[in-house]
Amino acid sequence: MELRKWPRKNDPDSIAARQAALDGQLDAEVFEHDLTPWVRAQEALTGVTVIPTSVIGPITISLGEYELTEPEGELLERSRTTEEVFVPLAHTEGSLSDSLYRGARAAAESGGFRTGVLRDRMTRASAFVCRSAEDAAALARWIEAELPQMREWLAERGEEWVSRYAKLREVETYVAGPLCHVMWAFTTGDACGPNMMTRNAYALNMGYVMAQAPAKPERAILEANMGGDKKPSHRYFERGGHGKTLIAEATLTDEAVRRVLRTTIDDLLELSWAGTHGAVASGMQSVAFTPATAIAAIFAATGQDLGMIGTSSMAHGTGRRVEGSLNAAIRLPGLEVGTVGGGTTLPYARSWLGLMGCAGPGKVYRFAQIVAAATLALEISASAAMATSGSENFFKAHFERGGLR
Repeated sequence: MELRKWPRKNDPDSIAARQAALDGQLDAEVFEHDLTPWVRAQEALTGVTVIPTSVIGPITISLGEYELTEPEGELLERSRTTEEVFVPLAHTEGSLSDSLYRGARAAAESGGFRTGVLRDRMTRASAFVCRSAEDAAALARWIEAELPQMREWLAERGEEWVSRYAKLREVETYVAGPLCHVMWAFTTGDACGPNMMTRNAYALNMGYVMAQAPAKPERAILEANMGGDKKPSHRYFERGGHGKTLIAEATLTDEAVRRVLRTTIDDLLELSWAGTHGAVASGMQSVAFTPATAIAAIFAATGQDLGMIGTSSMAHGTGRRVEGSLNAAIRLPGLEVGTVGGGTTLPYARSWLGLMGCAGPGKVYRFAQIVAAATLALEISASAAMATSGSENFFKAHFERGGLR
């Protein structure tokens, strides 16, 4: 059967042709929207999907303000403020919104969340195929020694397709036989940055390495799968480096745990002990309860790349008794977020980002910290529900608010 030609453009005639071809196969409501704001969002635009969105808050958060040093790109905390923030959650999962609110309330009654950004990088894992392992090793040494010159060369590019916002910070090599893997590490400003750092990695591969290396490689591969792009990776879980590396914590009082979370610190620590060993036994990449749930809901509301939930939801949670309270913390090693570009330009995304004070330039570290705090809020509440005797509260939440029975 020959594949029928499908109109791919997003001009009005092409959109109408796609909708007509699907007439009768879909409810008309998916077409009953003005698609003009979405014509640049993706190819073959045909309709829209509406996701119910709740607003939870206020969430009390101590937020850091950061700047990057040049040329190394290290993070410096300039100041810190405590704010109350409302967070949008786009999802269809029963009990998620209430649970996140409960965790946020327990934290607020205990002094709130404290968040921080530890690292900021986006990487492209290229590779060069050489004639021999000896040539690959020589190429690796040459590439690492050329870092300062590569930074200058990239900054001087005048081509329109080379991004001036994606700044080269480090380069790391890994030699396996005749393969020289190269990890280009960039910062990308307020954009999440996969497009701009891909363009700049291509420029470095073809315009610098292939053109100037003492022994020219036989082939360059832009992405050779050693990175953490849109998938969990032990390297990035341990070291960070694909997105923002964050920490969020709250010290929950015994009263807040008993009254708001309806459990005890002992029960939560017992759950942490059992859950950590369960994670080890299964070979789980993360040590956490349900981080992807909160991250996906915020991503959907704010126009983030949903494919990046895989990397972004890697998490390492901890719980420890401190002076009659419980310190609960979570590390997100690779949260891939942006406040400019991509889906953040869509009307609904701008509105929800604006609600959090995160729309536009200069807001990406703020946004990342809010996502981390919201993720920890859900971790706290979901863990508390599971920690009750027989995990009764967790069962009831899914029975009573799990949709159709």
